[in-house]
Order: sequence, then C-alpha cells, then structure tokens
Amino acid sequence: MPMRRRKSKSHREPTIALINVVFLMLVFFMVAGSLAPSMDPSVRLVEASDLEASPPPDALVIRTDGSLSFRGAELTSPEAYVRIIWEEEEEFTARLVPDRALPAASLLAVAKELRRLGAVRITLLSERNLS
Repeated sequence: MPMRRRKSKSHREPTIALINVVFLMLVFFMVAGSLAPSMDPSVRLVEASDLEASPPPDALVIRTDGSLSFRGAELTSPEAYVRIIWEEEEEFTARLVPDRALPAASLLAVAKELRRLGAVRITLLSERNLS
C-alpha cells in the first residue's frame, strides 16, 4: 500500500491581518472626517490683508527688543502692567501680543513674571490665517 504524502499546511502570512486592520482604520477616519459639517460655500470670508493691524487696547505689547507698551504708553516692567490691571480687576487674565521676532526665552520670562505677580491666566494673541 502506497503511503500518502501529508499535505503541508499552508502558512498564512501574518501581515495580511495587519493590512486589513490598517485599511479599516483608514476607512473609519475617512468617514469620521467627512461627518464634520463643512462651511457654507456661499459665505465669503473677510480679507484683512490690507488693514493696518493694531493690538487690542487691553493687551500688553512685547516688542522684539523686549520693550513693553500698554494702551500706547511705554512700560518699564511687567509690574507696571500688573499695577494698572490690578486697579481694574482683582483676578486678571494677562493678554500678550508678542512681536513675531521676539525670542521665545524673552516671552517666557515675561509670562513667568506675570504669573508670579498674580495673573490667573495668560493669553497670547496672534495673527490667524484661514487660507
């Protein structure tokens, strides 16, 4: 009686399961991303490229060289800003408008000083580009 050869089991590649999972995740994120409501196509956003930008009147402006101004007046230190704000609000949010070229270390130094002087929150105001 002739001996039968045993069929060798086909060895499935384990990467196929991984590819299936990645594909399902891709489909999920495509569907989830399309569920967000899109902006009305008939709405045209305002273009502010020709406008002269000016900081809000209640914001502390920090120039590139680290000099400070508030409501058009030069300030010598963050303490002067806090004295002015403290008269108007007990718990205040410091609003900072840093120059684009201001070193990050200088900005952090001013923010830490304001926090030490009692700022409950520090908000950085920046330019926003929607295009």
